[in-house]
Amino acid sequence: MASRGWKRLLLLGRENTFAKAWRNRRGGPSLRWKRCCHWSAGKSLDPEVRAFLEENTEVTSSGHLTPEIRLRLLTPRCRFWREKPDLWPYGDPFWAIYWPGGQALSRYILDNPRVVKGRSVLDLGSGCGATAIAAVMSGASQVLANDIDPIAGMAMILNCELNHLNPFPITIKNIINSDAGNWDLIVLGDMFYDEQLADGLHRWLRKCIRIQQTEVLIGDPGRHQFLSHSIHSQLHKVIEYSLPEYTRQENNGLTSSIVWSYQPSNSAENC
Repeated sequence: MASRGWKRLLLLGRENTFAKAWRNRRGGPSLRWKRCCHWSAGKSLDPEVRAFLEENTEVTSSGHLTPEIRLRLLTPRCRFWREKPDLWPYGDPFWAIYWPGGQALSRYILDNPRVVKGRSVLDLGSGCGATAIAAVMSGASQVLANDIDPIAGMAMILNCELNHLNPFPITIKNIINSDAGNWDLIVLGDMFYDEQLADGLHRWLRKCIRIQQTEVLIGDPGRHQFLSHSIHSQLHKVIEYSLPEYTRQENNGLTSSIVWSYQPSNSAENC
């Protein structure tokens, strides 16, 4: 069951370990998508890392909101599901869980391709890359996936291969509070799990909207940290999805996940 091993650690430790990493790893002065440090099509993966990821994850498309997308994830059939976490040789594999906010965003994009078709899309905190993959499948003109974990970047390339897509650019720098470039749409799921990180996201997203008129979509299953944050008063509910039973069990009984449109009022405090 999901209450033991890595899954329990990831659910309970995400607020501390991952949030601290996001806060501490500052982005550079300019990270426009064509100039940022990234993997892209044709970039080869370290054979040892590839072999490890292929051996210790399971390819699956079931139990989630997007059966169209195949992903390498950590499942109960994987060795490290109950293995001692300190035996995992890389950083905590948050990317190996398909979090419910990302599932909702990906489902919404697949069902409504007009949202991304012909547009440039930044997937912030991309994790397994499912939402970025959904954007490519739905006709986005440019996609950049962002995650601070380099292993997540490698996993995203494997997931692109699984879905017969050329890998999109992937940056592994923290771009919050930096110049992220001019994007038509920024999508982020399951990122509001720490108050300080949430404050930084709120300010940065508001700045992107004010300066670049960027559209922002947020996916979240209704975590307390998200619902209680001041950003919530400036969100408009787009759609709510009932989560499959497997995802409910993985996430302590959360039953649904919502896509929100972030539309700060003109009276909001300027950044």
